[in-house]
Amino acid sequence: MTRAGAPGQTGYDVIVVGGGHNGLVAAAYLARAGRSVLVLESRDRTGGAAVSERVFPGIDARLSRYSYLVSLLPDRIVRDLGLRFETRKRRISSYTPVGGGGLLVDNGSESDTRASFARVTGSERDFRAWQRFYAMTGQLAERVFPTLTEPLPTRDELRGAIDDSVAWDAIFERPLGETVEAAFTDDTVRGVVLTDALIGTFTHAHDPSLLQNRCFLYHVIGGGTGDWDVPVGGMGALTDALADAARAAGAEIVTGCTVDNIETDGSTAEIGFTAGDRTGTASARYVLVNAAPYELSRLLGESGVKPEGAQLKINMLLTRLPKLLDPTVDPRTAFAGTFHIAESATQLDHAYQQAAAGQLPTAPPSEIYCHTLTDPSILSPALIEQGYHTLTLFGLHTPARLFHNDPQGVKNRLVDATLAQLDAVLAEPIRDCLAIDADGNPCLEARTPVELEQEVGLPGGHIFHADLSFPYRADTDDSPAARWGVATGHRNILLCGAGAVRGGGVSGIGGHNAAMAVLDLT
Repeated sequence: MTRAGAPGQTGYDVIVVGGGHNGLVAAAYLARAGRSVLVLESRDRTGGAAVSERVFPGIDARLSRYSYLVSLLPDRIVRDLGLRFETRKRRISSYTPVGGGGLLVDNGSESDTRASFARVTGSERDFRAWQRFYAMTGQLAERVFPTLTEPLPTRDELRGAIDDSVAWDAIFERPLGETVEAAFTDDTVRGVVLTDALIGTFTHAHDPSLLQNRCFLYHVIGGGTGDWDVPVGGMGALTDALADAARAAGAEIVTGCTVDNIETDGSTAEIGFTAGDRTGTASARYVLVNAAPYELSRLLGESGVKPEGAQLKINMLLTRLPKLLDPTVDPRTAFAGTFHIAESATQLDHAYQQAAAGQLPTAPPSEIYCHTLTDPSILSPALIEQGYHTLTLFGLHTPARLFHNDPQGVKNRLVDATLAQLDAVLAEPIRDCLAIDADGNPCLEARTPVELEQEVGLPGGHIFHADLSFPYRADTDDSPAARWGVATGHRNILLCGAGAVRGGGVSGIGGHNAAMAVLDLT
């Protein structure tokens, strides 16, 4: 059942703090295994950042407001939980405007992609390097992805499973920038590769900590292919299906109920909550926390280091797709995949250096895709008939620290600068294509890291809850929680969200693995 207010009883086998997609996955698995499960969600609905909402007044368009594509969700979870959920693949991988033309990567036509590389780079050298590089990451994906829903391997075990010293060295041993610069000569091609290392991650290609490598790894292994697919019906279709599965299995879901604190003696944990004007407590053998590790520290009364997000999200509804400066590419092709803006390797590094120095990037890098070219079902039939489309923009290198002194003013300047970079590759201003909502305002919504923290509870606006980790076990702890990558400093309190090892992205892996740890413990 789902209801607003307070829990229906005081004692459970498991309490899940947070009704985002990972929390729902954990609840569904555990309830199906016969455990009594309570899910507490502070907002008025479940889904966390994976929701579909009518963003613009009077407009019947259900946009994936925050997260928007699916790659890391294992088919295993969909099958195990009997989810009625579908994704669709995109034929176009990417389009990157360059001068009066552009680089088109078409998964359905090797010849067209080769010709595009030749036009942009002057030869086929980087195309052949592209094929070799992504053959390597494809093999890496096949070998690493299946391990994500199994107990964590050790570093040596993962290296043995990969069984490719070149791939291991490129991803796990040295900064990704070295590999990319050795493989590719063209600045645009290098940038397209590097963007996967910088999504929601404020770093640079040569970071010796390999933070960029960790981000890159998770962006190229999803599904064993690295594909990023479109959720049919939007992200809310996934979390609605997960909530249905959890309820059907017997989990109790309570919305509008904020968890204020957690206490534990190692055997029984107790949470304090507020629901409207009522406060109370509930206890369980295990508490799974579908929130950032920093938030867990706060709930336990412990100290923690607050993470920092570094992205801009813009949602747009258009009356038509904009015309491109490049006359050789149909906008329906260019926007069907990932449309890169100001993302050459040089531009990415310059934007990072400016932001690291406390300045807004003068040419903010970003990437765009059009959901409705692959799945128009998020629009009403009337909007489809009129030719409306959505555009989703994800900007890089905009750390939360830039917004602290003047959140709205900095946001406005950033949006203007970002759209100016887009306009520079269009034959008409993007604002001329925006639909108008019932209040007479353009259908454009922007969200900064500061607003993601306020609206979705992501500390610092960090979309992965914390910096990503390599998917192997780094210590000798052999407890079930450590083996599954969900351990905290407390035996019966486990992470089940993006902050778990292997938990980032819309994957359900954090929830699955926390549930498996509980089942191993009991």
